[in-house]
Amino acid sequence: MTVSILQQIKGKLVVSCQALPDEPLHSDFIMSRMALAAEQGGAAAIRANSVADVKAIMQAVALPVIAIIKQDYPGSEVYITPTLAEIDQLMTVAPQMIALDATLYPRPGALQLPALIAAIRAKYPALLLMADIATLEEAKIASELGFDCVGTTLHGYTQETAGKKLAQEDFRFLREVVAAVNLPVIAEGNVETPEMAARCLALGAHAVVVGGAITRPQQITRRFVAAITG
Repeated sequence: MTVSILQQIKGKLVVSCQALPDEPLHSDFIMSRMALAAEQGGAAAIRANSVADVKAIMQAVALPVIAIIKQDYPGSEVYITPTLAEIDQLMTVAPQMIALDATLYPRPGALQLPALIAAIRAKYPALLLMADIATLEEAKIASELGFDCVGTTLHGYTQETAGKKLAQEDFRFLREVVAAVNLPVIAEGNVETPEMAARCLALGAHAVVVGGAITRPQQITRRFVAAITG
């Protein structure tokens, strides 16, 4: 019997290996090596952006992948796997799980979130879906729509939550989401230290995703420089 990605990551670390086109490490080869380093360090899974990166990572490591495509569309705030087209593209390499924006913003294309989820379920019944949410209401709606897990990924990155950090008030938002939904909750977003990651798990997170603090050296360097220069 195949072990699902949700079973594999329970109580563990997922490393997000992403670099956008304007970043110095933007390369599917480099991201695959980042993923290999994460695997050797004990990560349980990888989160990755783009078909090229997901394919390269799946060839380089034995870990499951949470796949996304970041795609901007005119007139829409939704950019993480916004439409069925991105789902279809990612399914050419068949990751176990795909994450998509589950905020309440209007989506590009004809399918809004309920219809999009229904279409994905009909077309790819074995695919697991992660809801990237920013608010408690969005987490509850994602649970009702039948997502397999909820991630706090977009908390602090939408108009309503701009400037907020997941760690504020001892991870109050994470605790509220864990209490409100009967789904695995993935802690993600500005988890900057091992202690913060451990705290997320202690508060009931199913798993924790860490990205920039591990895989974006320009961000890591900035924190050191800021601490040194005051």
